Amino acid sequence: IENDEDVPDRDLKKDVLVDVLENRLYMKIHAHRADDIFTAIRIAKEFGLDYVIVHGTEGHLVADLLAQERARVITGPSLGDRGKPELANLSFATPGILNRAGVLCSICTDHPETPLPYLPLCAALAVKSGMAEEEALRAITWYPARIVGLDHRVGSLAPGLDADLVLWSEHPLRLSAAVRAVVVQGKLAVGGGAR
Repeated sequence: IENDEDVPDRDLKKDVLVDVLENRLYMKIHAHRADDIFTAIRIAKEFGLDYVIVHGTEGHLVADLLAQERARVITGPSLGDRGKPELANLSFATPGILNRAGVLCSICTDHPETPLPYLPLCAALAVKSGMAEEEALRAITWYPARIVGLDHRVGSLAPGLDADLVLWSEHPLRLSAAVRAVVVQGKLAVGGGAR
């Protein structure tokens, strides 16, 4: 660069791309259809990018291929209508099929698309569609932490990890489950009374 006039203006919106290209950040790829998912994976592989597939609506149609690619998938939102063509194959079975194929996947509501309080319901609907109950619970706790690389801090109950704890009257994915107590940073925040 000869002088200051040759230096391009800094664009903070594009600075993040450098972090993605140098694998300091992973790339979130929003894709519903199987062909779009694999186009994105092909591009990510071509440039050596770390990526996570978000939505993966048709992931259940290509679960074995996603497992072979070692893709991480954040599925959802599944609680809604098929309001656009990309959602024609929307299924509550997707997370369970991906999980059984060996794909690291989680369940999301894509808040505010579907409000966050419906996350346990989305996991329960995945169970109703064939996902193992404990795997569905992991898909809204531990697996998301693993997908984003924070499982060394959150996502499960283990010594040395940060954790807020919710105590339920029964399995949290059952619609009749009620919150009995909430512990935040080691202190009782809600509940504690006998019921």
